[in-house]
Amino acid sequence: MIKSKKTKAGDLIIAAICFVLMFICLLPMLNVLARSLSSTDALIRNEVLLWPKGWNLDAYTTVLKDAKYTRSLGWTAFLTVVCTVLSLTMTVMCAFPLIFDNLRGHKVISGVILFTMYFSAGTIPNYLLLKNLHMLDTAWVLIVPSCLSVYNMIIMRSFFYGVPDSLREAAEIDGAGPIRMLVRIYLPLSTSVLATLALFYAVGRWNGFSDALMYLTNKRSDIYPIQLLLYNILQNSTSIEVGTQEGFFAPGLSETLKMATVMFATVPILIVYPWLQRYFVTGVTIGAVKG
Repeated sequence: MIKSKKTKAGDLIIAAICFVLMFICLLPMLNVLARSLSSTDALIRNEVLLWPKGWNLDAYTTVLKDAKYTRSLGWTAFLTVVCTVLSLTMTVMCAFPLIFDNLRGHKVISGVILFTMYFSAGTIPNYLLLKNLHMLDTAWVLIVPSCLSVYNMIIMRSFFYGVPDSLREAAEIDGAGPIRMLVRIYLPLSTSVLATLALFYAVGRWNGFSDALMYLTNKRSDIYPIQLLLYNILQNSTSIEVGTQEGFFAPGLSETLKMATVMFATVPILIVYPWLQRYFVTGVTIGAVKG
């Protein structure tokens, strides 16, 4: 089918709008990158916009030499992988049984799970609960409370609902149990939605710092996620005392150190997006076919 001139013009306008929006979204990142590669004199004179002035890598060198930062970066990467795998496992284990209408208490269980999505106990009760469970200042406080997202579980359950019943019935005739059906039929067909939810969980854990801010103290700075360490640096890098504690001793590097740290904390998760992008839209839209 040949497109009309109006259709071609409309496509060009939409493409132009998307390009402008993309450029606007990239501006802050380009500014941060330019400031991280610029000299302190150029930053003081406010000469840096989108292109570095007085190129230097002193900030990156300082960050890479800081043992606390590299340890935090490695710990956050490990934590992200563990949380993503655990969260996907919990999501599948919660969603799969709920597709069986003959499950006793099916509606009650679904209602209780959905209730927690809209109503929560609140910050203080959660803190007291974790304190009574002796989870404060431990790595578990960063893993267990957020290991399941009800929203993501609903997406997974909706995707499972979309799998033809004939496949399940054929498997039941062949004598397959629920676990075998899950492993042999449902999971192989769920690549797109699993990749999408993995991206959701990974980004959420990598960018998360509020739980660490509330539940970890200075006594356990060895398990600070990178975002909490970055938060402390951005808040306190101009203070001599805190700068000494963080290991940033070089004079005049506070601003470039901030920008370099932001780049180090942002780039790793951005690298993941191109690998999962082709699954992203498919996973969300297919998971929303049937509720």
